[in-house]
Amino acid sequence: MARPDRKGSEKDRDAMLRRLRQSLAEVGFALPGSVAVRSYRCGKSNCACHAEPPRMHGPYIQWSRTVGGRTLHRRMSEAQLADYQAFFDNARKLKALVAELEALSLSIVDADERWPTR
Repeated sequence: MARPDRKGSEKDRDAMLRRLRQSLAEVGFALPGSVAVRSYRCGKSNCACHAEPPRMHGPYIQWSRTVGGRTLHRRMSEAQLADYQAFFDNARKLKALVAELEALSLSIVDADERWPTR
């Protein structure tokens, strides 16, 4: 959602905040990171994955996330992906809702007439 108008009424901002609170309350478990389906070549030069055309290893479902500044990868089964897909979807919803809340907060600060003029 776009940032609200600077001149938006307090009533409009309160309504947006109520909607955001309700939406945040509905978000369930959330998993950070991303999921990708990947195929690989191995290190064995005589393997079929190095032939022409190559027959790659995989496909593998890989979940990647950052922990402590390091990227961690885990392989998932199709059943696990089916079980946890809603968690990944919830994480995306949560990020979008937080971005809306930040935009609403910024609109309040931007509308504050006590800031020096530019």
